[in-house]
Amino acid sequence: MDGKEAAGRKAIDEIHEGMTVGLGTGSTVYYFLEALAEKVSAGLSITGVTTSQRTAELAGKWHIPLQSLNNVERIDLTIDGADEVDPSLNGIKGGGGALLYEKLVAKASEKRIWIVDSKKVVKKLGAFPLPIEVVPFGWKQVEAFMTEKGYRPRLRQTPGGQPFVTDAHHYILDLHLDFIGNPKALADELDHVTGIVEHGLFVSMTDKVLIGYSDGHVGTLAKEK
Repeated sequence: MDGKEAAGRKAIDEIHEGMTVGLGTGSTVYYFLEALAEKVSAGLSITGVTTSQRTAELAGKWHIPLQSLNNVERIDLTIDGADEVDPSLNGIKGGGGALLYEKLVAKASEKRIWIVDSKKVVKKLGAFPLPIEVVPFGWKQVEAFMTEKGYRPRLRQTPGGQPFVTDAHHYILDLHLDFIGNPKALADELDHVTGIVEHGLFVSMTDKVLIGYSDGHVGTLAKEK
């Protein structure tokens, strides 16, 4: 069992009867969904709210009951992955392109847990390119502004060379920053750029991180009380 599978399967311990659960997106979440499907098949009753079409398709295949975000009053717990996480529990998400829906579901959740393998835990964010979701109309203007700021934006493309399109029909610019000294300040800056729908900086938006290691051990990084 590798670190991703260890973390994904450990997260099932957080799920209880009757919960409404946010279902994240990504390769580590795949193992959580697989374990959740096994529990549902054995009689566990939960309602899932997905963060991407990919996750919705997996949940449908595995018969996990779903509702849309608009049809639930609250989400008890969201389990999601992250591309990087620092010791203060700030993270970069959106490598799979689901950052907008992931953030909407996270904001609606009473509790949030990230599941990652140990390689995703870093001292400082920024080595992983920071995704920003932008409207196709005028994306070049956003790109030019990000270039002026020195953020080295690059339009995300499909293997066929076309712009990658999110579930919400937007484009993604990946910012190649190398190092983010102040995640909160950068998040605030990006929040106020016209044309950016959402960014992949998740600042103070998780309560606990389950960290899977290559030997199958799972550690925990938790918010200080």
